[in-house]
Amino acid sequence: MHSISNHIAEVDARVSRAAARCGRDRGSVRLVAVSKAQTGTAVREAANAGLVDFGENYLAEALAKMAELREYPLCWHFIGAIQSNKTRDIARHFQWVQTVDRLKVAERLSAQRPDAAGPLDVLIQVNIDAEPQKAGIDPTALAEFAAPLLKLPRLRVRGLMAIPRPEREPERQRLAFRRMRALFESGKPAAAADWDTLSMGMTQDFESAIEEGATMIRIGTALFGAREPRTHG
Repeated sequence: MHSISNHIAEVDARVSRAAARCGRDRGSVRLVAVSKAQTGTAVREAANAGLVDFGENYLAEALAKMAELREYPLCWHFIGAIQSNKTRDIARHFQWVQTVDRLKVAERLSAQRPDAAGPLDVLIQVNIDAEPQKAGIDPTALAEFAAPLLKLPRLRVRGLMAIPRPEREPERQRLAFRRMRALFESGKPAAAADWDTLSMGMTQDFESAIEEGATMIRIGTALFGAREPRTHG
């Protein structure tokens, strides 16, 4: 039975190979470990193996892990649906929010971000496949949506995030990733000085995502194995 540290080494090797295939450096891809529904012990093992970035979907569960692992200099990413009544704690405790798709939520995050914490790094979530059950803005609305976000004083808009429709075939996986990269490059707002992050790709498709331009991937199962049932809200 492989340990988390073994899984991390295996994923890192796959990331390196995927980057090399498209002429990129391994350092151009940031790995976010999706630790939702994982124990603090599992996150500690991953941190001890060198991981720094961790993605959480559920606020209460995330805050408990942050408290348990406060001695580690970790970077926490909120990657779940954002409820308006939870923006204060998200703004105070996370370094990144990858799922911004409503102006009201963005305004609350900016207003509730402590000055001492510095700007909150945010990504605009795009519903690249127009799936009705998924969050995210329509790709055609990017310019209109981004303009007011860039004026919020305590947010730093870093780029785009997407969760494309699952596809088994690598070539089909690439289609949505290709559209995301085109949107990321052509849709960059003129005022977005820190526009440098394209977050896409998960366990089943991260190699295709890297080859199509992802700068950040979000990996859970390949690092931690299957998730345990969630017990925190």
